[in-house]
Amino acid sequence: MTAPTRPARSAILTVDDDPGVSRAVARDLRRRYGDRHRVIRAESGRQALDTLREMTLRGELVAVMLADYRMPDMNGIEFLEQAMDLYPSARRVLLTAYADTGAAIDAINLVDLDHYLLKPWDPPEEKLYPVVDSLLDAWAATDHKRVPETKVIGHQWSARSSEVREFLARNQVPYRWYQVDEPEGERLLAAAGADGRTLPVVITTTGDALIAPSDAELADRVGLSTRPSERFYDLAIIGGGPAGLGAAVYGASEGLRTVLIERTATGGQAGQSSRIENYLGFPDGVSGAQLADRARRQATRFGAELITTRDVVGVEVNGSARTVRFADGDAIDAHAVILATGVSYRQLTAPGLDGFTGRGVYYGSALTEATNCAKQDIFIVGGANSAGQAAVFLARTARSVTIVVRAGSLAQSMSHYLIQQIAAIPNISVLTCTEVVEAHGGDHLEKITLRHNGTGEERTVDASYLFAFIGAAPRTDWLDGVVARDERGFVIAGPDLATGTALRDWPLDRQPYHLETNVPGVFVAGDVRCDSGKRVASAVGEGAMAVMLVHRYLERT
Repeated sequence: MTAPTRPARSAILTVDDDPGVSRAVARDLRRRYGDRHRVIRAESGRQALDTLREMTLRGELVAVMLADYRMPDMNGIEFLEQAMDLYPSARRVLLTAYADTGAAIDAINLVDLDHYLLKPWDPPEEKLYPVVDSLLDAWAATDHKRVPETKVIGHQWSARSSEVREFLARNQVPYRWYQVDEPEGERLLAAAGADGRTLPVVITTTGDALIAPSDAELADRVGLSTRPSERFYDLAIIGGGPAGLGAAVYGASEGLRTVLIERTATGGQAGQSSRIENYLGFPDGVSGAQLADRARRQATRFGAELITTRDVVGVEVNGSARTVRFADGDAIDAHAVILATGVSYRQLTAPGLDGFTGRGVYYGSALTEATNCAKQDIFIVGGANSAGQAAVFLARTARSVTIVVRAGSLAQSMSHYLIQQIAAIPNISVLTCTEVVEAHGGDHLEKITLRHNGTGEERTVDASYLFAFIGAAPRTDWLDGVVARDERGFVIAGPDLATGTALRDWPLDRQPYHLETNVPGVFVAGDVRCDSGKRVASAVGEGAMAVMLVHRYLERT
């Protein structure tokens, strides 16, 4: 007879930057609750938030969070405020000294604090356990159904397995990862009737097994919206990065029937960032995934329709309508279109690198692979903010992180605050005037050859992981013959149209609006626009501004 499966335990999370205090509170909690709950401890707010994000994706439950008030970088109130987005039903406790009771009282309103405890809490039988007991009882009485989780079985060095994990993570679909050669992975493969030769295998929350599914098939089966519900909209937005999401929020909130079409996942390159620290209103920084998730929820709350895994292959003018055509032959019409497709990372061209994509070489997927990078020597190619943010994030657990840039310094392309952070982290080093010229390995990346462009000196070093954040490729070939672009493929708009020949066939007697392309009613916003700011804030601003110009266009149509 098969033994009944024991239900997974919910977690109690404790956060304190003092290792002694952190161990003490975890010890006392385990003594009382260890048989019924997992007790997890973290020594910083950021470390705790990273842990919570991973737990969210795995569909795990958190019942109680206890955070110390006085922590550097992020205090307990700031941590709890961000943690609420991930686990809104978890009970929240602030650990304070007597002098901080005023702040604790203020936090009752700010983060809906359930309780504050004065340190020390000895004896715990009188000062700690009764409080936690009551909070656990209150949590158990609320609706906190376990988030159903999708299971992914694959190989660490399988490129498609990496892509599937990235797709699910960026679309905020909870999943659990199983290695194909682990006992549980083998058991799941057998239950799914798969032999493990074609990976990955995805088991949905309904128990269906998908063998190496495409993104579109995966999206359909995990509950993402993949087909528009209407044939005609006021506004169609192509691309779901910061510019597209900004346009969706403002378009839908102002009454336009708005649809946003995204090829992979909302957030764009910014959605892959571990932490954005120079975005207005987030003094402690915000992860790209968190920012994208908030924007997505905000847009849908206003009524915007978000469509994923649809590849747009053309925009046409059909009278007053603008037709958006998809790769599968389907199409929708709209009064106006905003192009917000952003840019993609350029591929490294050194010999050997192509064969290791997804098997040690990754383009902008540092978050998904971070757990595998612990105690490893990591190389990051690129000198923009995205590369710096990835370096700071990976340095927390990696043995070393080396940033490789062709330029003479990071100052040419990276924000000053990030350069300062990198300089203060001892296990991050920067190789300037250097590029990767060859990759080596068997079933995965093992070594890379570096060349100094000044001296020509080459050396080969061990490297299991290489993350590339280079260049900005707009990938706008599908606009050929319709929308004017510059020699690099970036879309020309507004006053810039007058400098070339794009206005030659302009059909109206007015000049194009600031973000309007050479096609009336087709606008552009964000990184895909020629000479754009290449920052999250400017992209969001352009998305909002494009909607204002859409209104102006519609009023005169």
